[in-house]
Amino acid sequence: MNTSLLLTSLVFLPLAGGFLLLFMGGRAQTAKITALAIALLEAALACSTWFCQGAIPSAGAPAGFFLYEDFPWIEQLGIRYILGMDGISLLLVILATVVTVIAMLVSWRSITEKITLHYLLLLAMESGIIGVFLSLDLFLFYLFWELMLIPMFFLIGIWGHGRNIYSAVKFFLYTLVGSLLMLLAIIALYLIHGAQSGMYSFSLAALLGTHFSPATGLWLYAAFLLAFAVKFPIVPLHTWLPDAHTDAPTAGSVILAGLLLKTGAYGLIRFGYPLFPEAARTLTPLLIGLAVTGIIYASWIAFAQKDMKRLVAYSSVGHMGFVALGIAVWTPVALSGALLQMLNHGLTTTALFALVGMLDERAHTRQIEDYGGLWGKIPLFSVFFVLFAMASAGLPGLNNFVGEFLVLTGSFKAAHLATILAFIGVILPLVYTVRLIQELIFQKERRTLPLSDLTLREMSVLAFLALCDIYIGMHPAPLLDILKQPVALLTGGVP
Repeated sequence: MNTSLLLTSLVFLPLAGGFLLLFMGGRAQTAKITALAIALLEAALACSTWFCQGAIPSAGAPAGFFLYEDFPWIEQLGIRYILGMDGISLLLVILATVVTVIAMLVSWRSITEKITLHYLLLLAMESGIIGVFLSLDLFLFYLFWELMLIPMFFLIGIWGHGRNIYSAVKFFLYTLVGSLLMLLAIIALYLIHGAQSGMYSFSLAALLGTHFSPATGLWLYAAFLLAFAVKFPIVPLHTWLPDAHTDAPTAGSVILAGLLLKTGAYGLIRFGYPLFPEAARTLTPLLIGLAVTGIIYASWIAFAQKDMKRLVAYSSVGHMGFVALGIAVWTPVALSGALLQMLNHGLTTTALFALVGMLDERAHTRQIEDYGGLWGKIPLFSVFFVLFAMASAGLPGLNNFVGEFLVLTGSFKAAHLATILAFIGVILPLVYTVRLIQELIFQKERRTLPLSDLTLREMSVLAFLALCDIYIGMHPAPLLDILKQPVALLTGGVP
């Protein structure tokens, strides 16, 4: 397969498609169909990279990268256009394209105004997210990092509900502050490397050889860590997330949970630890403590929620705590579990937010106390809801169990107490999940609500996600094989 400019096509096809929508005028239905076609083409293109894993990359490609593009850009400042794909970015890019298609499908009927703009923003955000997962130049990475925030701000602000303006501004300010600190750290890293080597560059491969004093490395890593921790989000920097989820449209919640949270974890794995290994080791106890705190705290708070969307939002914070723990420990098994959990969380939480959105679209309420008896009224919906709720709770045989099990197994030797405490975070989700299923599905009906069962479109989305959850839960080996080499290279093991 000719892989020339394949990564560039992946990054810019959605953005080009988004600009194409501008010429659709007021033809909303045509714009929707065109946007979905572009998203499906992007997903097919992303899946095609699966077959490129045996390709011989171009000269100069870092170890483990099977697709690589490197072109001069702003040479006076040492900025290059560098994209690369290894096993980690392969899985996350495929996840990004799949979740974007699902976000469009769940918006099909619920978005009734400014439809063309809505789908344009979804495509623009997809370009930004995929750019983050593929960039190997820190300047380019930062551009995509900022690009993906702007569409989400407008999605919440225009199509959200409740305190949508407040939530959009809060989301933007939190992420902006962290991003500006990371920008300062990137510039400092660039200057330090240039002073040491005589060659100024933003290339990740070049910057990996930069030496720091312990104090300098600690400050620079702290800036990166803060930016990524806000996006994760790691407690106590998580407070923007429940508000953003509660007030965002369903597509916004799907993208937030399925993709944006993963960019923070990915940035820490790709840039934070490799660039500042000594500082990362110094702050490992802090990150482990925050991860375990987030797992327990978020699960406890989720139990008290009366709004289904807010409950799923807090459960996301708890599940991403397992990802943070796996990264903090930085062993091959734990890191593989963290990466697999990123994929699992993206699929399962996407399904849960889609299900909540489907209920809200029908009954116009997300309050748990308003529902009951759904098994008798909408049985197809109930089957999928129970399946994804159990997957989120870590039921053996479903996908989340595999990721959490690997994180706990890989962490136990390095952090006994933290792993034991994190195990509580496996039990607590089971408690609030069983309560949620009981209240919605099996409890006696409280209010007579206008509920109809799943449409063919909705059932197709949920059936696809269900198959993914079950397949990964039963047979995760192919995905772990893809992660084996990049994880070994990152952690210093043998591929």
